[in-house]
Amino acid sequence: MPLSMSGASLSVFETGLNALSALLDKAEAFAAAKKIDAAVLLRTRLAPDMFDFTRQVQIVTDQARRGSARLAGTEPLSIEDNETTIGELKARLAKTIAYLRRSMPKRSMPPPTAISSFRSVPAPAG
Repeated sequence: MPLSMSGASLSVFETGLNALSALLDKAEAFAAAKKIDAAVLLRTRLAPDMFDFTRQVQIVTDQARRGSARLAGTEPLSIEDNETTIGELKARLAKTIAYLRRSMPKRSMPPPTAISSFRSVPAPAG
């Protein structure tokens, strides 16, 4: 059975999403230990020009779903960006992982519409 690009991506996406879920567990434990509202951590930015942590989690799940769908030539699962708690973000990650596991093994690469060719360039003299 040939390995498709979307099939090869599954382990990469799943590893990253599971690692992010573990980070959310650590954030929740940290907030409980320091007796702070976990929502404060979710609204935190490491730099002024960054999205907050919640938005970054949403973007990561969007990239995994949409990227795999593009590779397979299908429509991605749509998830609204309305999470406000760590539990909701973890549920979003779990939903994305379940979607990838359910749908990626059945997918194969769409037929190529154009063939790319490359010509070799001679090395410079000297």
